Amino acid sequence: MIRYDVSDAVATITLDRPDAMNSLTAELKTALLDALRRAAADDEVRAVLLTGSGRAFCAGQDLREHADNLEAGRGLAGTVHEHYNPIVELLATMPKPVVAAVNGVAAGAGASLAFACDLRVASEKARFAMAFAAIGLVPDSGASWTLQRLVGPGRATELLLLGEPLDAARALELGVVTRVVPPEEVLKTARDLAVRLAAGPTRAYAATRRALAYAATHTLAESLELEARLQDECAATEDHRAATRAFLAKETPVFKGR
Repeated sequence: MIRYDVSDAVATITLDRPDAMNSLTAELKTALLDALRRAAADDEVRAVLLTGSGRAFCAGQDLREHADNLEAGRGLAGTVHEHYNPIVELLATMPKPVVAAVNGVAAGAGASLAFACDLRVASEKARFAMAFAAIGLVPDSGASWTLQRLVGPGRATELLLLGEPLDAARALELGVVTRVVPPEEVLKTARDLAVRLAAGPTRAYAATRRALAYAATHTLAESLELEARLQDECAATEDHRAATRAFLAKETPVFKGR
């Protein structure tokens, strides 16, 4: 259900249930969380690429499994706490940049997975649908947190309440995605970005992610203080010292993530 590959310091994690549009069963969610933990813990991995196989990125929760749980009186069967929350938290906070290659439909929790990544490259055929309200549910998988940070609270409210799908062009206009490319180029474009990030100052990237998340919910004074602490940490890295020397020598720096 998950394909995992590492090359050029990029871990490519592919949701692999194409016949079911990569919809999320408990088994697939467990495998995805394991793959993300593996990538986060591997020092040889410096960036992560998340995508789906077939015509969809991820259609969200597998509703057949969900319906069976409801009929059996198990409700959500604990999946929000056990699966979705740790998956999204890891995507958003691991100390490595994460790129999503949105090759097709991204609906519900599937869209939320993409929103939690740092960069989103979408196929011209991609569609985003926040389908929670249509089945009487509240957004989960971090959508209430990530979407408003991408498009603003007013637009996020509209998208989440109305559930109207976004095509790729509109998603780019609103800032939901980073780039839109032809379908045959989406994986290559996203991988090129991931490889570029993997070759960069990954310690600084991790600090930047922390600073952005912190500043979104703290005062200017508090954010300045965190920036100062993070800058001290980055200034002590081998990458910073090497890049400074390379700049003065008019050379291209080589970053090692240390």
